[in-house]
Amino acid sequence: MVTRTAAAALATCAVLLTATGCSSNFDKGDDTAQDTAGKQHLTVLIATSGDAETQAVKKAAAAYAKKSGNTVDVQVAKDMNQQLAQSFAGHKPPDVFYVNSDQFANYAKGGSLYPYGDRIADADDFSQQLRTSFSYDGKLVCLPKDTSTLGLAINTDLWKKAGLTEKDYPKTWDDLRKVAAKLTGGGVTGLVTSDEFQRLGVFMKEAGGWITDDGQTKMTADTAQNAEGLTYVQSLLKSGSMKFAKQVDTSWGGEALGKGKAAMTIEGNWLAGGMKLDYPDVKYAIAPLPSGPAGQGTLAFSNCWGVAAESAHRDAGVDLVTYLTSAEQQLAFADAFGVMPSRTSALKTYADREPGAKAWVDGSAYAQGPVTIAGFDKVLSQFNTDLQSLRTADPKKILADLQRNGEQAIAKGN
Repeated sequence: MVTRTAAAALATCAVLLTATGCSSNFDKGDDTAQDTAGKQHLTVLIATSGDAETQAVKKAAAAYAKKSGNTVDVQVAKDMNQQLAQSFAGHKPPDVFYVNSDQFANYAKGGSLYPYGDRIADADDFSQQLRTSFSYDGKLVCLPKDTSTLGLAINTDLWKKAGLTEKDYPKTWDDLRKVAAKLTGGGVTGLVTSDEFQRLGVFMKEAGGWITDDGQTKMTADTAQNAEGLTYVQSLLKSGSMKFAKQVDTSWGGEALGKGKAAMTIEGNWLAGGMKLDYPDVKYAIAPLPSGPAGQGTLAFSNCWGVAAESAHRDAGVDLVTYLTSAEQQLAFADAFGVMPSRTSALKTYADREPGAKAWVDGSAYAQGPVTIAGFDKVLSQFNTDLQSLRTADPKKILADLQRNGEQAIAKGN
């Protein structure tokens, strides 16, 4: 499952990058001898959103073990990026593991991942956007385990208290500005969200911009479209009708919504689990994000199931991943801890079963995928640091710095 705050995950690998490259660089012509035993033992390393996800993965692994005859040991990482980097460097990686999108290209470039995509007969059941996110050098390396998009979450009690109805759900940026202002007051801020590009970047996309071109070979950060998106956000921040989560003494948008400090927030479908667990009595609705000058926009998030290149159980690892990414199992994960399936066929079933998630599901059709360029995690970490000062900083300066840093990372990676 995608974590609530992506920024925290970006820092860990940067510490290890110089020493290990977040991989062990297996492109030396050597190949790990494969275990040919009928029954094999697999180790799986995951980073979870909580006990519900942990238990769901363990239950699925046990069902696979019973079916296949292999045994599976599921371990929960305390620091996923650090533990993976250390295991690659020590040549003792887990057989199967979660791969964060921000680290995917680092691992793929270093040869740490076994590219098994061409062994999946129905890989086209995963959207093109998701397959592109986890492809390297034109090859699908690993299967996306689930997907998430952003929507506009609305505290319906605060909405009604302000004299608003469903007809007032904002359709455009101008609508959003007006309702955010109307909802602000009495200890409530109209719109509260995280101070990171994983939320604010949606306004760049809706203005017709983004960080890179579609092929992720060229930086497109320093543009008038991106400046328009960030300038719009800045105007809301200056008006006081929008604040970052930490400004209202909360850690993320879901907490601000649940505590009644925010009338609206921008969050993904992991919000459903958080609200059910922490704020079960708070009523809320999910609407599509308002359209910008270039139309609708949202961001897509996912991790993939990696298989270690140095694993002695690659065939069994791929077999396990195939089981875990089946439509049936993805729907079971959706029921257990709120993720959306990454398979298109399963996503349609999920949409029928979860009408409240319609905005998130519909967003999959036009969502912008993550940037997956080797070494780019440090660039995005700096971008997030700069965005914390967006209320008073020059958006064009922030984007110019992002452009320069990104161009250096791309040049270094080529």
